[in-house]
Amino acid sequence: MTATQAEGQRWARFDSLARRIIEGWALAGGALLVCIALMNSWSIISLAVLGFPVPGDFELVEMGVAIAAFSFLPYCQLKGANVTADIFTAAASPATVAAFELLAAVVAAFFSVILLWKMSDGMVSYMRYNEATTILGIPVWTAFPPILVSLALLVLAAAVTLHEAVVEMRSGKSE
Repeated sequence: MTATQAEGQRWARFDSLARRIIEGWALAGGALLVCIALMNSWSIISLAVLGFPVPGDFELVEMGVAIAAFSFLPYCQLKGANVTADIFTAAASPATVAAFELLAAVVAAFFSVILLWKMSDGMVSYMRYNEATTILGIPVWTAFPPILVSLALLVLAAAVTLHEAVVEMRSGKSE
C-alpha cells in the first residue's frame, strides 16, 4: 500500500466518523425540538385545564430552540443544504460549479471558526456577569456549551466539505 492510499484510507475513516457524529448531533437536536414541542403542548393544556402554564415555558422554548437550531448547522453544511443560488450555476460548466463549491467551503470554514470564537467569548461574558432567565433563574450561559459543540462540529463539517471540494478540483471531475 502506498502512502497516498494509506492517507486516503485514514481520511475515509475520519470522514465516516465525522459524518456519524454530525448526523447523531443533528438527531439529538431533533429530539430536543420534539421535547420542546411536547413541553409547549403540555403548557397549553395545563393552562386550559388547570389554569396555569408550565412555569418559564417560553424561557425553555427560547433556549431549546436556539440549541436545536445550532445543532442542525453542521448537518446542513455536510449535505450542502445551506442557502445556495443554483439559478446562477444551472447553466455553468462543471468546473465553474466546482470552483464555486470550493469557494463556498472556504467561506463556510472561515465563518464557522469566527462564530465558534465569538460565541465562546459570549459564553465567558454571560458567565462573568451571571445573567439568568427571569422566571426560572437558569444561567443564560448554560445554553452555550451545546451551541459551542454545534459550532465545533460546523468547523469539522466545513473542513470535510472543503476537503471534498479540493479533491474534486484536483481529480479533474469538474472538467
